[in-house]
Amino acid sequence: MVWGRSQNLSTQGQFILLGFPGPRGLQVGLFLLFLVMYALTVAGNLAIITLVRAHRHLQTPMYFFLCNLSFLEIWFTTACVPKTLATFASQSGAISFAGCVAQMYFVFSLGCTEYFLLAAMAYDRYLAICLPLRYGSIMTPSLSAHLALGSWLCGFSAITVPAALITRLSFCGSRIINHFFCDIAPWIVLSCSDRRPVELASFGIAFCVILGSCFITLVSYAYIIVTIVGIPSAQGRGRAFSTCSSHLTVVLIWYGSTVFLHVRTSVESSLDLTKAITVLNTIITPVLNPFIYTLRNKDVKEALRRWVWGKWAPGDHSAQLKMAL
Repeated sequence: MVWGRSQNLSTQGQFILLGFPGPRGLQVGLFLLFLVMYALTVAGNLAIITLVRAHRHLQTPMYFFLCNLSFLEIWFTTACVPKTLATFASQSGAISFAGCVAQMYFVFSLGCTEYFLLAAMAYDRYLAICLPLRYGSIMTPSLSAHLALGSWLCGFSAITVPAALITRLSFCGSRIINHFFCDIAPWIVLSCSDRRPVELASFGIAFCVILGSCFITLVSYAYIIVTIVGIPSAQGRGRAFSTCSSHLTVVLIWYGSTVFLHVRTSVESSLDLTKAITVLNTIITPVLNPFIYTLRNKDVKEALRRWVWGKWAPGDHSAQLKMAL
């Protein structure tokens, strides 16, 4: 399909997601890889939610936030992967303007929500490790629910301004988006109208969301590290660190892959590199999180083992956690 540059189609017609161009064999291989990764993401995160709901000793604020994160990861990857799979299968990446706006909105809203959730989880670990005696009175079920709800509301509110600005852009030239989903950067470069307001709004929101959540996370972990170092016994330090090591690993992976993507003043630079890195935080990171939390968390591993082998006994309290940990 060829779109003449003399056409002023504005928001009418369809856009084409370029995806990953290449021979048919490459397309089939990528389709299978993305399908397997997507299935593992959904299955792994659903397993975590099921485990937490099934075992009472896991129903603490830490695992409540983990369930929110798992639920978010399912929808985050669902917002972009199924369309990518359809593109691989049909070799047609056609998507309407409204569909592109909707996909962009949900992908970035869920991404912003993840920043806020990770910050809330860092604050929870700070209270558990630094203020263990007051943890139960501070991190109440009500506060946990408010922090989680606030994360979702802030995440879905943050992207409304760029989304509204994008709907006012005109597209009168090429409609081929150099990406596998409707990312802001490779999409708005196709606009023939002034896109600087969208660029500045996207940069400002990304900067504020990342900087704000990063500040909370860094301060929380600064206090956590000081507290852990001050624990006299090696066993105590190891036990304290084990309660936040999984979360810290997820934070490092998530921030490492997203800071480059969003904190930029120019959206035209390195679009191919941007597409490659986006695979990391939209496809690979969501599938890694369940394994990180199960392989590095003794309580989740024990609950999973008992669940798989059908040996869970409601009266067995040997594996129960303390309130804070």
